[in-house]
Amino acid sequence: MSAPQLPPLASPSAGAAVTWDHPQRETAFRRWLDSVAGAHGLQAASLRIASADASFRRYLRIDAAQGSRIIMDAPPDKENCRPFVQVAGLMANAGLQVPRVLAWDEAGGFMLLDDLGTQTMIEVVDRENPAANQGLYMRAVDALISWQLASRPGVLPSYDQALLERELALFPDWYLGQHRGITLEGKARATLDSAFELIVQRNLAVPSVYVHRDFMPRNLMMPTDVSEPRLGVLDFQDAVYGPITYDIASLMRDAFLSWDEEFVLDITVRYWQKALKAGLPVNSDFGEFWRGVEWMGLQRHLKVAGIFARLSLRDGKPKYLADTPRFMAYIRATLNRYRELGPLLKVLDEAEGVAVASGYAFGRV
Repeated sequence: MSAPQLPPLASPSAGAAVTWDHPQRETAFRRWLDSVAGAHGLQAASLRIASADASFRRYLRIDAAQGSRIIMDAPPDKENCRPFVQVAGLMANAGLQVPRVLAWDEAGGFMLLDDLGTQTMIEVVDRENPAANQGLYMRAVDALISWQLASRPGVLPSYDQALLERELALFPDWYLGQHRGITLEGKARATLDSAFELIVQRNLAVPSVYVHRDFMPRNLMMPTDVSEPRLGVLDFQDAVYGPITYDIASLMRDAFLSWDEEFVLDITVRYWQKALKAGLPVNSDFGEFWRGVEWMGLQRHLKVAGIFARLSLRDGKPKYLADTPRFMAYIRATLNRYRELGPLLKVLDEAEGVAVASGYAFGRV
């Protein structure tokens, strides 16, 4: 069989034809696609862009004899696909709707997957009427509960102190240092370090379960079959074993979508009630559990602010910085709510010119 003929080059937006940065990778892809097309009924001429994510992975869509399939293009020198395969299996065994791995060229970094559809949860939410989304969010909660109930220690990497600290370091290194051009020095740096140590301690004290680590509407798919109650789950390859508060914080304090406090509390309470009933290790006092969610969310938001700055400045993906003000608002709201975090709020406000400097010294990069 001859190598499949790929469509003409086009811009890399969803639905567009496929371009390649390196001829060698295109040749490798053609060879792999030729080897699997017959067994899976793939129609090479239909290949087009499905989506790209914040990593070096991208996803292509291709028509098949029955429906369509997704191809993951993950350069092996930049992406390790083994965690994706492992977590996909764990989630499928837990009863979640995830794409099956139909074919995998580990050495080449190409993978053929089920296509869970084209419509994400974030595309169907009613942003103007939060209460109208309660049923949709509870479907997300059901998926989360199922995932957490499958948890076992020693299977996934631990969300340990070292990882938490590395993630938090992204904020001063990339958001403040590279994006804002600010280096915290002296008392200001000591204040940040002390607050980060407290954030890590609080989050490590929370019981551990399986953590998706990016559980939000942009990574949840609406089923193509209206009789299917389960939302599809994507982008799970970075899953870890860590604080049970993480994924509900991620769901309700979204990277790309903000809700008022009333709706956030409503869904969080409903998740907590279901988790308690299911026997998951959530604090039996909702007030304590909510505080844990806020501290976990704070860690995530500091990390993501740093990641979004890095994506813009290092990886040439400036669109992510547009959502940075959302994260800074989350961060400030939480810092303002807890007295022990007040000094860090003052440092951040002064670093960004929100308040008049009063004794803290800042050095410029």
